[in-house]
Amino acid sequence: MNAWWIRGRELAIDRRCLVMGIVNVTPDSFSDGGRFVQTDAAIVHGLEMVRQGADLLDIGGESTRPGSQPVSLDEELKRVVPVVTALAHQTDVPISVDTSKSEVADACLRAGARIVNDVTGLAGDARMADVVRDHGAGAIVMHMQGTPPTMQVAPAYDDVVAEIHAFFARRLQALMAHGIAHDFIALDPGIGFGKTREHNISLLAHLARFVDLGRPICLGVSRKGFLGKLLDRPVDQRLAGSLAAAAFGLAQNAVHILRVHDVAETRDLVRVWEVLRS
Repeated sequence: MNAWWIRGRELAIDRRCLVMGIVNVTPDSFSDGGRFVQTDAAIVHGLEMVRQGADLLDIGGESTRPGSQPVSLDEELKRVVPVVTALAHQTDVPISVDTSKSEVADACLRAGARIVNDVTGLAGDARMADVVRDHGAGAIVMHMQGTPPTMQVAPAYDDVVAEIHAFFARRLQALMAHGIAHDFIALDPGIGFGKTREHNISLLAHLARFVDLGRPICLGVSRKGFLGKLLDRPVDQRLAGSLAAAAFGLAQNAVHILRVHDVAETRDLVRVWEVLRS
């Protein structure tokens, strides 16, 4: 495994860990909801993340925090397409769209996005795999137990690591059978998506178990709720915990993409880790 293909572009994921900056064009996301809901503010924020060293930008128009409710198709399109269009014209940094709606994915890929980041693992919308395949887009296949409105009510597993590993193996087989090549897929264990604090910690402790799947692992721990519980910190005081969790994943040589709110600090972490590793 040395590359991730995204619409005819090769990302070398064996050389260094990529930093993906989060741009939430939402009024209700758990961390920065409302700060960048206006199109201009979201564009400025995305460009600032590029300046800070983001390798990728992930644009989302629907919150998937625990307890969140879905937004209409028209509203999500209204939020994200103008931001994707503007950023695609103003930067060469690849753009990902964080959506589980095939219509939103299609519109954003037409507007210049290269990646679809789907919390349902490309399984929540029957047309999503077709859209990804037809555009030759990269895909981030995430694991989630339940749905955002209910996923944290009572998540349960017999063996969280083994069950998510098996889920990824099934999804890889199904997507490849659907015509999406292996090299176009990345995997995200879905920290905080239908998992208790103990489940999240177990996943972080055993990230190396997913390496044998042969695909890049995207890790999203930035400012997550389990860190708040561990540290007794509000969401805006979880940077140190986020960096510690990211560093632990890097130390296992099991993380290829870090999806984060704090690009500059994470870029510093990755640079120092790369020097020490070498």
